[in-house]
Amino acid sequence: MIKLIKIDEESRIPKYKQIVDSILQNIANGNLKINQKIPSINSFSEEFYMSRDTVEKAYNILKERKIISSIRGKGYYITRTKLESKVNILFVLNKLSAYKMKTYNSFINTIGANAHTDLHIYHCDETLFLNLLDKFEGAYDYYVITTHFKTDELKHLSFTDEVAKAIQNIPEDKLVLMDNIKLGMQGEIIKIYQDFENDIYNALKEGLAKITKYEKLILVYPDKAVYPYPRRILHGFRKFCVEHEINFEILSEVYDDMILKKGDLFITIEESDLVNLMKQIRDEKFTLGKDIGVISYNDTPLKELLGITVMSTDFNVMGETAARMILNKEKGQVKVPFNFIDRNSI
Repeated sequence: MIKLIKIDEESRIPKYKQIVDSILQNIANGNLKINQKIPSINSFSEEFYMSRDTVEKAYNILKERKIISSIRGKGYYITRTKLESKVNILFVLNKLSAYKMKTYNSFINTIGANAHTDLHIYHCDETLFLNLLDKFEGAYDYYVITTHFKTDELKHLSFTDEVAKAIQNIPEDKLVLMDNIKLGMQGEIIKIYQDFENDIYNALKEGLAKITKYEKLILVYPDKAVYPYPRRILHGFRKFCVEHEINFEILSEVYDDMILKKGDLFITIEESDLVNLMKQIRDEKFTLGKDIGVISYNDTPLKELLGITVMSTDFNVMGETAARMILNKEKGQVKVPFNFIDRNSI
């Protein structure tokens, strides 16, 4: 089998990728069959005078794509030989939430059966993110990436220098930046984004007539959340309140013994704060939408069911747009709609 592998020493293509491509080509033309044993990492390394790490990286990519598998004490085997001309996509999200999954599911439904998509979550952790990109370098046709990170103090960061370098290593024609494009990369890449500051500002303007019926507007912005939110949300909120001379306050959470007053209008971001606030409104026997108003950030099916007014990006459109641009080989940037959805809570 080793004779089937072609490595071009003069090529600028990384050797680990040449190994992957050569094995895939031999599977496609029928030279390698299912359950056929392939050389060990050490044998491969010795035969081609390359480092063990290079071969191991290639084998790990093939294992991730379930092309090969390893059996302890026996070696590596071909496990899949059906290599339809599918587009392979790495889909990287900062967290697993209802609205993030809405984006992912709409992406999967739109991209269709001719693509294979692997979902990975990095939990706003820079190290996990960098390890993911390093591990899967060159392994996919497209990299769909969201960039939201946290500092040690749980503050939001759009990117770090190391993140920027890692993303810039991805070929432009394979890169899809989604949700947050603060990274500012130029070139022929796909960008589908939210404009956090102007989105909340414009949404609040849309609801101005109802908002001004309340005496005080209170934003509950979690400044030490496990998954922090862009501070541009705060900037847009303050801009709206100052411009329209609205009395406002910013809190970091909904406290268990919150002082509630008639005429308060709350904007919550975290689901836990919304639940806590709704419970206290009910316990204090205030009438929702009359005595006290509630607007929530980012729509979910539960909020729709409960009749909670929301300000929200259309996460379905975000996923659909990313998939459509990949399928149509489009480039450029698309601003995702951000809607004020008036329900029964104001």
